[in-house]
Amino acid sequence: MMENLWETYKLPILAVFGLVALLFASVVVVPETQQAVIIRTGEPVRVVNRFRPNVPFGETGAGLVMRIPFLETVQRIDKRVLSVDMERQQVLSSDQQRLEVDAFARFRIIDPVKMVQTAGTEQRVAEQLQPILNSVLRQELGRRSFALLVTAERGSAMIHIRNGLDREARQYGAQVIDVRIKRADLPDGTPLDSAFTRMQTAREQEATTIRSQGQKNAQIIQAQAEAQAAQIYAESYGKDPEFYDFYRAMQSYDATFAEGGAQSTIILSPDNDYLRQFRGKH
Repeated sequence: MMENLWETYKLPILAVFGLVALLFASVVVVPETQQAVIIRTGEPVRVVNRFRPNVPFGETGAGLVMRIPFLETVQRIDKRVLSVDMERQQVLSSDQQRLEVDAFARFRIIDPVKMVQTAGTEQRVAEQLQPILNSVLRQELGRRSFALLVTAERGSAMIHIRNGLDREARQYGAQVIDVRIKRADLPDGTPLDSAFTRMQTAREQEATTIRSQGQKNAQIIQAQAEAQAAQIYAESYGKDPEFYDFYRAMQSYDATFAEGGAQSTIILSPDNDYLRQFRGKH
């Protein structure tokens, strides 16, 4: 009976299977993480699920897509943030220090049609950006000293590097999001020891300068205090000359008799003017 059924409906069955196969060949599933370029006879004709910033999932255009079988092909392109790593290399800073630099960049494809036409694949884009990153990084770091590269001011250099790399990446349909230096160290051996010696010398010179400035400030403060004290003494002398004379005599007696010690001997006449405060007023 099956043989009779096959012989009777052979063509319709084959036609149904052909239509089903044609339907499956016409439908393509594009996930949210990918954008697809529909290529017809070697030329891109449209883009499915193109990257658009700040568009929530479900509204990007991902899902089932129809194409013309055997005439149109689909090239899938990653929609997520991709990375390109720079090979570790030596960079000469402005103060002639050789640095071992290890960096990376983050980018995404924002123009898939241009990417297909210029590079072909995301991997080719990364390969094209790597030497550009090396060149831009070397030029930008070469304008700065080693000390600046290990401080927060390195952020401005990263912005310039990112902008320079982004300008080059646009011709491949890519956008550079960020560039970071993972490590920036001196090579091992003599260069590293010399750098540490220079850094130690610089810190010692800085400490000497700070101490000298502190001594200078202390002398200025002491001189100001002595001038203020002299002014107070002068004002006191003007208000009560006898008290001022008595105070100065007491200070002189303390310095002469008390600080001289028990072994000191001073011989003076009772009428000596130096001892006038002992005689009292007459």
